[in-house]
Parts: sequence; C-alpha cells; structure tokens
Amino acid sequence: MIVLTVVIHVCGLAVIGESVVKVLAESVDRRRFMFKFAVVMAITSLLATILHGIEAAIWAAAYWFLDALPDARTAMLYSISAMTSYGHAALFLKDRWQLMGALEALNGMLLFGLTTAFLFAMIQRVWPIGSRDHHRDRQQGSG
Repeated sequence: MIVLTVVIHVCGLAVIGESVVKVLAESVDRRRFMFKFAVVMAITSLLATILHGIEAAIWAAAYWFLDALPDARTAMLYSISAMTSYGHAALFLKDRWQLMGALEALNGMLLFGLTTAFLFAMIQRVWPIGSRDHHRDRQQGSG
C-alpha cells in the first residue's frame, strides 16, 4: 500500500508540476505574474489535497475490503485520521489490522513530506520566471 500510494503521489505531483510551470512560463507582465502565481499555487495545493484524498480512499477501501472497519464512511474517516496523524476519531481497527493503521500514518508522513518538498520546489522553479521578467523590465527601462 505504501509503495502504491507513493507511486500514485509522485506521478500525480509530476503532472501537476508540469502544468504549473507551463502556465506560469507564459506570463510576461510582472503584475499579472504575481496574481497568476498566487492562483496557480492555490490550485496546486487543492490538487495535492485531492491527491491525498484519493490515497486515503485507497487505504479506506483496503480496510473495508479486509473487514477491518464496518463500512466505507467509517473506513474513510479512519483513513484520513490515520494518514494525517489527527487521531481524534474514536475509531479503531480490529486487533489483527492495527499495525496497518500505524503503517498508514507512516505513509501519510512520507506523502505529506513529498507534497511539502514539491510545493517548495515549485516555488523555487517558478519564482525566477517572474523575477527574470522584473529584472529584464528594469534593465530595459534604465538602459
């Protein structure tokens, strides 16, 4: 499950990343770049959140299929709680599946770490696009 969700996550982030760079590379005007950058990063965060939800749903389906939890709703709530290490839901896996919940929490840390690194890398990658336009505009105006 961990390998499956990490592969899904990395592939999903790669698709999102290529789209972000493509959209922001089209920007020329510094003022429009900043607005576009903010909107695109917000959408990127939303898409990453949806990706986490899909991965939690995969874990939830496994819990339900294994009869570790009684229904899909409970399995999804437990899965999101485990993946985020929120842990406040008074839900418990059947005894023989409890280690699986701990493994999902470990998986969540890996996935959230990948997402954090990805968002940071996106900022590092696209910020200079706007800065170059800004520096080029300044150089043309003073030269």
